[in-house]
Amino acid sequence: MPIITAPHEFNESDLYVDIRSIVGDSLYLKCEGFNFAGSIKLKAATEMVEAAERDGTLKPSSILIESSSGNLGVALSMLAASKGYKFVCVSDARCNPSARLVMEALGSEVHVIEEPAEVGGFLGARLDYVRARLEADDRFVWLNQYTNPGNWKVHHRKTAPAIASSFPELDVLFIGAGTTGTLMGCARYFKQWHRSVKIVAIDSVGSSTFGTRTGPRMIPGLGTSVRPPLLDEPEPALRH
Repeated sequence: MPIITAPHEFNESDLYVDIRSIVGDSLYLKCEGFNFAGSIKLKAATEMVEAAERDGTLKPSSILIESSSGNLGVALSMLAASKGYKFVCVSDARCNPSARLVMEALGSEVHVIEEPAEVGGFLGARLDYVRARLEADDRFVWLNQYTNPGNWKVHHRKTAPAIASSFPELDVLFIGAGTTGTLMGCARYFKQWHRSVKIVAIDSVGSSTFGTRTGPRMIPGLGTSVRPPLLDEPEPALRH
């Protein structure tokens, strides 16, 4: 039985569901939500917070601020509550109501953007608000999941090797594309693996991630109205 001293130390990510009976082909679903934050975003949140603590960016008096459609916000709320930080999550009307309730129950402030920016839509407006808070108060620390290398490196170090260990004959890996941290971490790992693996990015209609026209999106956390800075499309292992 595992014994932990902090909630982020528990993360059961070695569960796969065989869905061949549904799709008719050999296909497995990797379950990443069995942790106290309820999603794979706990990995990136922990990586970015601990890196900021190590380099001195994050201090006891700091106030974390981050733009999130829900899952990363919940993960950061849990970490902030555990470590004693204040946290402001900047979201918009598409934020899952249950995620907002969890964040607020953990003591976080959730600021909801009501109007999209002329350039960049709701995400652009969220980032504008974050930058304004940073300029107004130097206690704020923005981990910036959209550019933080820890967002992809944790998946290069943990997620991809776990998949490779469980499926040594892997042919195709499907990954949802939001900030593209999971996507790029896995793509870079399997690019150098012992066999060729096709990486298929799953985007949503209305997303501008891969150069298509921006429009309404109904699924929080999938797709974006601003091209993700972490995305490196020339990666030979990446297909979309």
